[in-house]
Amino acid sequence: MSDTMVIAERNLVRLPRSPDLLLAFTVQPVMFVLLFVYVFGGAISTPGYDYVDFLIPGIIVQNIAFGGFTTALGLSEDMTKGLIDRFRSLPMARAAVLAGRTLADVATNLLSCAVLLITGLIIGFSFDASIGEIVLGFLLLLLFGYAFSWIFALLGLGVSSPEAANSLGFIAVFPLTFISSAFVPAESMPAALEWFAEINPFTIVVDAMRSLWLGAPAGNSVWGAFAWAFALIAIFAPLAVARYRRAAGRA
Repeated sequence: MSDTMVIAERNLVRLPRSPDLLLAFTVQPVMFVLLFVYVFGGAISTPGYDYVDFLIPGIIVQNIAFGGFTTALGLSEDMTKGLIDRFRSLPMARAAVLAGRTLADVATNLLSCAVLLITGLIIGFSFDASIGEIVLGFLLLLLFGYAFSWIFALLGLGVSSPEAANSLGFIAVFPLTFISSAFVPAESMPAALEWFAEINPFTIVVDAMRSLWLGAPAGNSVWGAFAWAFALIAIFAPLAVARYRRAAGRA
């Protein structure tokens, strides 16, 4: 645990020295919100909700998932620059390198959530939930983002360069976020896409957020969203650690 905290601190300390990453966590999400609300919002029908209320849970979930990009890029950069050799020479747990990376993502995801939520409140978003439901929604978001950090960790360890990690991550996640109920109702899609959207974990998490924050019908979405998050962590965390051990062993 102490090794993990040291690595997490190292990754967070680097952020103020990387203005481009800070922009990705602050300015870029705000741009997405404003574009969707004021450019596309008038053309999208969301029965029962103002579009800003419909959008904010979905775009926060999308942004949380993309937050894992920093893990993929950072690990790929560390591998190519030989930093893993330095870590191997230290008396530290190998798994702490990945655990520290993903733990740092929790802090940056929390910052991103706060920026998006404040922006949403300014332009008209409002909760229809108790304090407990709002807090549970935040916990779900951070857990889901943590799960995707492990997915991106595995991706970052399996590519040859940070550029490749960025491209492959975008190709893998971008379609999943848009073929979901994050930005438009799933029933507005063609039949094949609607079927995929209904089983897409992004749809399940977004529907859970709307249930917790807006009082939408929950169905199985809330417990299903937590189940998806824990399942992704259980699958990808061991795979990422195993991949890291093999990569470090070859270094």
